[in-house]
Amino acid sequence: MEIPTIPDQMFFLIIAVIVAIVIIIIVFQWRKVAQSKNSILMLEKEIELKKMSMVEKDIESKRLMDNPIPLPQEQQDSLSAIRQSTTEVRSNVGYLHSEINERLARLEAETEQRKLEKMLKEIEAKEAKLKKMK
Repeated sequence: MEIPTIPDQMFFLIIAVIVAIVIIIIVFQWRKVAQSKNSILMLEKEIELKKMSMVEKDIESKRLMDNPIPLPQEQQDSLSAIRQSTTEVRSNVGYLHSEINERLARLEAETEQRKLEKMLKEIEAKEAKLKKMK
């Protein structure tokens, strides 16, 4: 058996270093994949818990709507007064909004009419100049 020479030993050493680096890279990548799988599982569990919470809240709100808590007559009167005033305010806001739109349209039409009248006067003045030149 022949004793390996120094260049052969260097070759084996380089191969061993490359193999060690590849193994280290593979181990790190494997750990990253395992961590991301765990993160995904945790996120899935969180989403599942949030869905369950939302369903519970929905069921609770439906239960509360089905079984309304009776209010004393004074609070019921107050609530109906608030609803009535809210309805009145909404109708007033709607009326004022339509009034504003109507006035704005009228103002735009008047402005356009003034512009057209001014242009007409300018055109008539230019026509008069042209007639004088002829």
